[in-house]
Amino acid sequence: MNWTPLNQEQQLQTIKEESQERPVLIFKHSTTCPISGTSMSRLERNWNEDEAKNIKAYYLDLLQNRSLSAAVAETFSVEHESPQVLLIKDGKSIYTESHFGISFSDLLTAV
Repeated sequence: MNWTPLNQEQQLQTIKEESQERPVLIFKHSTTCPISGTSMSRLERNWNEDEAKNIKAYYLDLLQNRSLSAAVAETFSVEHESPQVLLIKDGKSIYTESHFGISFSDLLTAV
């Protein structure tokens, strides 16, 4: 799985633009939370590039980018959770899930 770091607020506009062409995943991760680590590891183990339907994946380290996490929530009209995935399509969040509800198969269904 190839993560693109999400660490600048101006990237949110880029994500909106990219999502016009293909789905974009944002994974909000707390590096000190065991649940977050388990959820991320499970997603990475189950990720299959052939099935991913060209989803571009962004990784947001919440501890390094707290204000950016709030900007993600505001930009895509979702409540902040950690860990959390958002699936962005056509500039909008079409799917969000958190904690152990994060699954690769559910992301594929949402696409």
